[in-house]
This record gives sequence, structure tokens and C-alpha cells, in this order.
Amino acid sequence: MTLRTSLRQAIRQFSSTARACGHTSNIGKTPIPIPPNVTLTPSPTSVAVRGPLGSTSVRLEPYMQLAFPQPNVLTISVDNAEEKKQRAMWGLTRTLINNAVVGMTEGFTVPIYLVGVGYRAALEEDPRGTIDGGGGQRLSMKLGHSHNVYVPIPPYIKAEVPSPTKIVLGCTDKHLLGLFAARIRKWRPPEPYKGKGVFVGNETIRLKAVKKK
Repeated sequence: MTLRTSLRQAIRQFSSTARACGHTSNIGKTPIPIPPNVTLTPSPTSVAVRGPLGSTSVRLEPYMQLAFPQPNVLTISVDNAEEKKQRAMWGLTRTLINNAVVGMTEGFTVPIYLVGVGYRAALEEDPRGTIDGGGGQRLSMKLGHSHNVYVPIPPYIKAEVPSPTKIVLGCTDKHLLGLFAARIRKWRPPEPYKGKGVFVGNETIRLKAVKKK
């Protein structure tokens, strides 16, 4: 009898009503550490980032505020985190500024692997030079086509070919680096039956069983 009474009291004390809590962005509220060799210059519409590898700028929305609680720490906030758009742009802007800081100090690199029999890559001079915005070099790749695939390298991309089946790309802008890597990948996307293709970074693919008649 005592056990039932205590059980009833415990059930009465328990409440399933959700707590009221304000919306926030876990990414946006994370502080950004600023290295000593990086200079940030905020303005009402953008923030300029200057470092050893160059300079860039990140656009700011009118409802964003930047603060420096410490000399080497940057925090971002928005006027109204309850609005979905402001909350989404809060995290996005924080990521873009952090990528700009990393890009201007260390840069970004991504490896590309050519998986397949006879797949090869070589770095050579571009006969067209710097025409059409090229950087004077191009990638010559054998990807199973009846012809070689030539991809001009933009001036903002640094490319190395440490082995015939591996390409290493480097850039200070993570977005531009991903776009150029996607240009190379589209010539032979990984296929799920033999596992051949152009793999970017740690990309993997699940193999499918071949349907036999």
C-alpha cells in the first residue's frame, strides 16, 4: 500500500510540459579564435580579413553584430534569433569568417584519387597560357575515355601530382577549392559496381552486386 502511494506521488510530480527556451545557433554562438598574424577590419556591410596568405572579405547582414570580448576572440550575434533566416545566417556567417581566417593563415588542401585501371594524371604547361583566366598550367588525365582530359588550373589554385593516381589541390578559399575539385570529379564520378572513378578527399562509395541473368 505504501509503495502504491509513493508511486502515485511520483507520477503526480512528473510533468511532461516542455520547457520554454529561446532559439539559438550552436555554430553561430561559438567564438572564433583570431591568430596574432591576422587582422580583422569590420564595417557595417562586411568584415575584411588580412593574413600572411592574402586578404578577403565576408559580407555581413544588417542585423549582425561583431564583438571582441578578448583581443584575440571574435563573437557574432544577431538582433532576433527567433527568426529562422537570422538564425540560419548567424551560423553561416560565423563559418564563412572562420574559413576566411583559416584560409588566410594556413590555407585549405584536398586530395583527389584516380581509381581505375590505366587512370593517370600529370601536371603540364598549358599551351594556351593565361588565356581565358588560366594560370598557365593544366591537368592531363586519362580516365577511360578515348582521349585525354585536359583541365586548366585557375591562378588561385595550387596543384601538385605526387603520384600518377593522386592530385593535391590547395587554395585560400574553401568554396573555390570545392568547386574546382567538383569540376575534376565530374569527368568520371565514382560508379557503384566496380568502384572506379575520381574520389575527392575521404569520399567512399558502397558497392552494389552485379545483377546476373
